[in-house]
Amino acid sequence: MGGVIPVAGTVRARAARILEAMSSGVPLNLGITRSPAGGASGKRVLLAEPRGYCAGVDRAVETVEKALEKHGAPVYVRKEIVHNVHVVETLKERGAVFVNETDEVPAGALLVFSAHGVSPAVHASAAERELRTIDATCPLVTKVHQEAKRFARDDYDILLIGHEGHEEVEGTAGEAPDHVQLVDGPDAVDTVTVRDQSKVIWLSQTTLSVDETMETVKRLREKFPTLQDPPSDDICYATQNRQVAVKAMAPECDLVIVVGSKNSSNSVRLVEVALGAGARASYLVDYAREVQPEWLEGVETVGLTSGASVPEVLVRGVIELLAEHGFGDVQPVTTANETLVFSLPRELRAKR
Repeated sequence: MGGVIPVAGTVRARAARILEAMSSGVPLNLGITRSPAGGASGKRVLLAEPRGYCAGVDRAVETVEKALEKHGAPVYVRKEIVHNVHVVETLKERGAVFVNETDEVPAGALLVFSAHGVSPAVHASAAERELRTIDATCPLVTKVHQEAKRFARDDYDILLIGHEGHEEVEGTAGEAPDHVQLVDGPDAVDTVTVRDQSKVIWLSQTTLSVDETMETVKRLREKFPTLQDPPSDDICYATQNRQVAVKAMAPECDLVIVVGSKNSSNSVRLVEVALGAGARASYLVDYAREVQPEWLEGVETVGLTSGASVPEVLVRGVIELLAEHGFGDVQPVTTANETLVFSLPRELRAKR
């Protein structure tokens, strides 16, 4: 792989400005100028770092793997453990059985709850069927669940910013169904009503676009001036870091390829972020074979990243394909270093 990208100082400075603007709410003007595609510098790939697996996904996938090792197949998993086609298919081959609801699981069997979390009603349903359960909910999602319960106890109206039908949203809303209203984007704000404007707080799905979330919050605050912020940032560190990396490199890119599945919220958001930050084109692919040759016509710089539920082997496949098309110069773009690790659920931890 290539060395440090020649514009690394510029990219890192740009990333710092993006982070500062995101935290302050100040509109960001990157002021980037680019030479036309096909210039003298040759074809290159800008490889975003960080990318791929976050700590919550790593924990969830390992949970299923360890459960299979300890208990043998089948191990049932409610919904997809994480939103990635390759991961799900690989675990199926090892003996995981994915189901939509608890009533599809034989009584007394072992059931793993996915990284996106579940509502108390799902826990109750599993208990009624006497299922053995292991909860692989991402700890950052669990944090949002705790916030929902806390503010429901204090009788707040909770405005949950997220996408209707997403498993994480269903789980969070299920913690306090009488207090939670879903706000699916800025345009949904007009229909929101509350009982007491002095007791309103917003929470969010962890995998959203930071920009869209803050636009929704802005619209909510215009309608409810005393709207309270969550006690800590709900959008997860990995989602933010991947978006910052894409924003930093997108102005340099003729094309940004995001590796990830179509039902992965954070992967879909990366395509949107790339286009919004100045990339001329951006596409989402599960596998290298989905990259269309015509996408590369007239392209000099390709940006490459992956969603938080994507194993690195899939990114390597795209790198190899791009090399076959003359994009052999791979230059890392590092905007953050991630060191967070979550311990496995207690049922799978090694005994001391």
